[in-house]
Amino acid sequence: MNEAQEQLPVSDATARWSVPPFPATSAEYITILAHYHRAEMGRMAGWRDRIDRTTNWAITGVAAMLSLSLSSPTSHHGVLLFAMVLVQLLLIIEARRYRFFDVYRGRVRRLEKHYFAQVFEPLPELDSDWARLLGQDLRKPQFLISIRAAMSRRLRRNYLWMFLVLLLAWVLKISTPKLQDDGVALDVARSLHEIVVNAAFGPLPGWAILLGVIAFYCWLAYAALLAGDSDKKEHGEVHV
Repeated sequence: MNEAQEQLPVSDATARWSVPPFPATSAEYITILAHYHRAEMGRMAGWRDRIDRTTNWAITGVAAMLSLSLSSPTSHHGVLLFAMVLVQLLLIIEARRYRFFDVYRGRVRRLEKHYFAQVFEPLPELDSDWARLLGQDLRKPQFLISIRAAMSRRLRRNYLWMFLVLLLAWVLKISTPKLQDDGVALDVARSLHEIVVNAAFGPLPGWAILLGVIAFYCWLAYAALLAGDSDKKEHGEVHV
């Protein structure tokens, strides 16, 4: 420590060393960008792993419920209804995780598009304001996609097929007497009334269960057909 530093007041010296130094040369800026890109890639990969883990839970749950329900006539069709509710819960969890993943993916893509791509293939800069926008996002992170759009996207990618498999298994269960606990050796129900009776769940009549399942799958179809967010509005602050 030189004499000038020794003569600084204690408060000035503390303020001087409490603020990290900023990059002053182009080499330091490049080093900062490389480390920052690696950090954002790590966070993006972490949330990507969480998304895949939720999907694996849903697939495992569907397989287990199908095996439990269709393996024995004594198994109630309510197991498949429970599986539908469970998969819907996992879809909500995955949509929330996807929103976080989308935040960090957006930052990585902004760096790759406006900086790294220019390094490998220089083109006329289309957006010279990307660094300022990235800085604003770091100061106040915002979700780029709504929970509704996130659910729609994940439903189209993976969960719609799981719900269709559960629906087919449930229809097979209530329409096949061999899969009921009645001991009837028939492959197909003889009438619609018999299917409605088989769909009963505890005190709830079969027609109410059928209407509930139809309404649920109509909502799934509507949610799957929803277009993504067409605007660039922010959808809530990211709690990091």
